[in-house]
Amino acid sequence: MSAAGAPKGNSGHRALNQLEKRLLNDFQDGFPLSPRPFAVMAERLGTSEQAVISALEGLQQDGLVSRVGPVFRPNRVGASTLAAMSVPPERLDAVAALVSSFPEVNHNYEREHEINLWFVATATDRERLAEVLSEIGRRTDLEVLDLPMVEDYFINLGFPLQWT
Repeated sequence: MSAAGAPKGNSGHRALNQLEKRLLNDFQDGFPLSPRPFAVMAERLGTSEQAVISALEGLQQDGLVSRVGPVFRPNRVGASTLAAMSVPPERLDAVAALVSSFPEVNHNYEREHEINLWFVATATDRERLAEVLSEIGRRTDLEVLDLPMVEDYFINLGFPLQWT
């Protein structure tokens, strides 16, 4: 996602084919834990592994899917934190791009507030996480607020998609 929360790529307004609809709806959770997960998905959908991979790549290129991958409970594997920055509006796109360039950053988004750029970072351990946040601060010359989770709540954000 870009800093403004809009998808990268085109406007995202295009007709989805049946395979794309099924990928978006059927695999919001329960992603196959397999050496070849896309082959398992393809078998369930009655198509080829390459068709699944191509469809997901197209959805990503068009900005309709930001990432395909696992979501782990925070701090169960490695260390993670929510971070935030106050970025001058004229620097927001450049700083968001820099933040997103770190492989440890899952996503970032803009909020309408003085503290306007928020992101989630995950690393192998708390030490590496601190290094990443420090490096972002150093390279942007801006303070990075580290807001580690105090108590976790699980909210399943999956929901059946309605196609009109």
